[in-house]
Amino acid sequence: MAIPPLKNALVAGAVGLALGLSACGESDPPAPDAEDLDISVLQDNFESTYQPLPPEHVVITNATILVGNGERLDKGSIHIRDGKIKAIAEEMDVPGDAQVVDAEGGWVTPGIIDSHSHLGVYPSPGVWAHADGNEMVSPNTAHVSAEHGLWPQDPGFLRAIEGGVTSALILPGSANIFGGRGVTVKMVPGRTAQDMKFPDAPQTLKMACGENPKRVYGQGRGSSPYTRMGNKAEVRSAFINAQDYLDRWIDYERKKAAGEDAEAPSRDLSLETLAGVLNDEVLVHNHCYRADEMKHRLDIAEEFGYQITAFHHAVESYKIADTLAEADVCSAMWSDWWGFKMEAWDGIRENVPMVEAAGACAVLHSDSAQDIQRLNQEAAKAMAAANRVGLDVTREQAIGWITLNAAKILGIDEVTGSLEAGKNADVVIWDGDPFSVYSRTQQVYVDGARVFDRDDPARQGELDFTLGMLGEGAQ
Repeated sequence: MAIPPLKNALVAGAVGLALGLSACGESDPPAPDAEDLDISVLQDNFESTYQPLPPEHVVITNATILVGNGERLDKGSIHIRDGKIKAIAEEMDVPGDAQVVDAEGGWVTPGIIDSHSHLGVYPSPGVWAHADGNEMVSPNTAHVSAEHGLWPQDPGFLRAIEGGVTSALILPGSANIFGGRGVTVKMVPGRTAQDMKFPDAPQTLKMACGENPKRVYGQGRGSSPYTRMGNKAEVRSAFINAQDYLDRWIDYERKKAAGEDAEAPSRDLSLETLAGVLNDEVLVHNHCYRADEMKHRLDIAEEFGYQITAFHHAVESYKIADTLAEADVCSAMWSDWWGFKMEAWDGIRENVPMVEAAGACAVLHSDSAQDIQRLNQEAAKAMAAANRVGLDVTREQAIGWITLNAAKILGIDEVTGSLEAGKNADVVIWDGDPFSVYSRTQQVYVDGARVFDRDDPARQGELDFTLGMLGEGAQ
């Protein structure tokens, strides 16, 4: 694999410094490699305070199980203990102290993961006072973070849990080229955003292509970016500055590690986010519709040596699915929503399955406080579109679009997204085929705790605005 230009420079710098030190005497310690340095300003300053709810010791039996990794078990069982999946099998000895949940006639899937949500930053009721998702003051607001605008009392979280959602990526809006950092959350009650924050989930950056930055700044204010040329120039200029910023911090950390006198560079929150991208510590989630613009962003990423994790919305991914597969970039898409503006004009119902058929990573997202409650039905629509044109997508495959593949682009697929032993017990029991509009969730577990039960009112959360209280001007 080719070493990106930035990393070439760092490696060369490290080698040169090491040669210089060796010339001074054999007792001098070698300079640390750039990748071994702990660059403190790039770390997450706001750690998760999430505490799992008390887990249950449960064995779910007699269920049709979609594992999330392409496998399926008929009449299978899952053993949940200490918040983890202990075992999954067609036949299982039930421990004497376990509660048995007989899911006869029901289906079990991994907890659904929404990779694009604005819950909490555009909460219900939809009033101006709650709108904290778009810092529309500059095309570059990489310094802001969704977790600092997230309101954990958004009743949308409860509705999403009832739809089987157990984790989500909460993103800033797409008005700006650099919208700010996102935050991955678990669907559990919390007093603060950090109480919901998914432990050890990678940091993320929301970027945007196309019409939105042009409309807000060029058309709206007569300022740059006025065109797509301006959009891309802004991205390249920002990463040039970020590269310089990262180099200065690497030089500082290297001198400090070597015991030399060193003065820390001045901190810049925007450049810290972008330097985190260059240092592979911040995942890029890029709102982009048109195929040609996605390719431009891939070219820029190659120029500066960073990886784009996923294009979001991506209604034209089917046109460059082979390129996306080669670049190992996922697409987070809708099943059948397009045509609402020019750059979203050329969508097709087969977009999701065509991306997967090309060997690229396909994800279904919501970008909606309503659709997040029915992501299983969105997956069903995309599966049906595939099968109508002979792509032959199975339920075992399609469930991965809203579980394991979604976990992958959030960087949490090692611990959730499929029902494999050792993973977090994020589990949904359905009363029927989850790809049917007539099926509903029966129980939802997060880390082995039953956070929703349709037959138990004590497991159905309520918040102020679900009890009939409306704010002035609510929508």
